[in-house]
Amino acid sequence: MITRPAATPAFLVLEDGRTFRGRAYGAVGKTFGEAVFSTGMTGYQETLTDPSYHRQVVVMTAPHVGNTGVNDDDAESSRIWVAGYVVRDPARVSSNWRARRSLDDELAAQGVVGISGIDTRALTRHLRERGVMRVGIFSGSALAGGSTESPIDAGTLLAEVRRAPEMTGADLVGQVTTTQPYVVPAVGTRRFTVAAIDLGIKGTTSHRMAERGIEVHVLPADATVEDVYTVVPDGVFLPNGPGDPGTADLTVIRAVLERGTPLFGICLGNQLLGRALGFSTYKLKYGHRGINQPVQDRSTSKIEITAHNHGFAVEAPLDAVSGTPYGRVEVSHVCLNDDVVEGLRLLDRPAFSVQYHPEAAAGPHDAVHLFDRFVSLMESQRA
Repeated sequence: MITRPAATPAFLVLEDGRTFRGRAYGAVGKTFGEAVFSTGMTGYQETLTDPSYHRQVVVMTAPHVGNTGVNDDDAESSRIWVAGYVVRDPARVSSNWRARRSLDDELAAQGVVGISGIDTRALTRHLRERGVMRVGIFSGSALAGGSTESPIDAGTLLAEVRRAPEMTGADLVGQVTTTQPYVVPAVGTRRFTVAAIDLGIKGTTSHRMAERGIEVHVLPADATVEDVYTVVPDGVFLPNGPGDPGTADLTVIRAVLERGTPLFGICLGNQLLGRALGFSTYKLKYGHRGINQPVQDRSTSKIEITAHNHGFAVEAPLDAVSGTPYGRVEVSHVCLNDDVVEGLRLLDRPAFSVQYHPEAAAGPHDAVHLFDRFVSLMESQRA
């Protein structure tokens, strides 16, 4: 177990000047990022290791976090990606038969600075009303000379926060993508081959495709059109990832659409498909993050509870079919909380996307059938 001084003071400073005082959780030091809140009550290990959260400081709305510790099976990538972690009441003891270490120890071991003991409900309400914003967490030597009541110089800390880069305009995919191609073999008989452009793909996503007989070739984000078609793919997959979709190169996506290769996108992949079709994207006030977001599939009228992590969305007409250089497209899914576009479907080419995470890691399995829809699309195109 990693030891640190008991009740080490820590401060959370938002870019609008609001400050919260608590205790250090995880690593001691300082960190900066975009403050966002997640409404999930479980699945914190999957959240922490999701590359989509790169450069974000995650505030957990659930008051008690860390109960089940950290295991060796549920990580979605090789490391924790969040820039910082904010919890109200961390578990004092991990209690789960799969746990190998505590969440506090795992955060400290990976150098993730966090804070506990603050009113996360008040912080969440603040972000909901004023929007996500830059934030800094400071503890230990970052507060040298300060006290448990106030940091050494609140103005200095606030200035540091305001110097941190914003998420708008941030090109982060290159920081999370694989550097070398790799293959996730099909489970059982190989039925299809898919080229997945690694924008920040989660391990369970590849596994969901492998379960359906798909051999997944995961390619770096800077893969060329030639790299993609060297795989001889039956389909192309655009996964989740961090940053502003407005910074992405759309050359490969447009080439896939031109050739009529079946395409499936999720999360950032939905936004990139939207931009390739000619739609714009915009930044949401506070985004959708958590595992309890209601979405309606307009083709079936079914409502599914889904897992989300996105701060940007596609601007497209909800109730009209739009013309694009690649044929007609319609909004296929919509969020029932705020009418945000949650999916696109091309009517004249084999391509569709959703804004959420159908692999359900963590989260409900309501939308996992979308991988079967991708399989059906590839079957139809092959036929």
